Amino acid sequence: MVFILVILNLAYLTANEYQHIVRIVGNDIPGAKKIIAGLTQIRGIGYNFANAIIDSLKIHSNGNIGNLTESQVQSIEKIIKDPNSANFPSWFLNRRKDVETGQTIHMITSDIALTVRNDIEREKGIYSWRGYRHMYGLKVRGQCTRTSGRKGGAVGVQKGGKVLPAGAPGAPGAEAAAPAEGTAPVEGVAAGKGTAPAAGKEKPKETKGGAKK
Repeated sequence: MVFILVILNLAYLTANEYQHIVRIVGNDIPGAKKIIAGLTQIRGIGYNFANAIIDSLKIHSNGNIGNLTESQVQSIEKIIKDPNSANFPSWFLNRRKDVETGQTIHMITSDIALTVRNDIEREKGIYSWRGYRHMYGLKVRGQCTRTSGRKGGAVGVQKGGKVLPAGAPGAPGAEAAAPAEGTAPVEGVAAGKGTAPAAGKEKPKETKGGAKK
């Protein structure tokens, strides 16, 4: 019994001419992949959409994509390009009520990125709130931004330079300190406003009559 099944399977593979690479809507898909997994490699086709295509065409979902016939590949491409031909509901498609055409369509491959970029530029052009959020790189869909969505450098108090010791040149309050012995005179003495008092001598005290002691 097992031998008969193997012969039938080989005959089926020979009749279908197994292909190592299958090209569907511009995407090269390895023939060793399962049909559902292979269709999901096309951008815009998810697992549910691929499963709906297989069910509408009555294709065995467990088979490899390399065993598909040329007519089956063409039927899959036709449904992907025009899902309305397979009576798919409108909520199943990814572009409902398009702004330019007003129709409900399903976009795939590079059309998705192009349409999204055009939508963002239109929002920026009309200066909507979503457009402002896009311009400043902020989240658009109402997410919390207290702990996430932070970009750029760290926010907080910046660290200053090194702390100089007291009395060092350039340290705060160093100008008001008195010079030590053997150093240059103070600023007022250098300008000729007077002489510095000698060490160990006190100023003469004045009495009530004005005489000095």
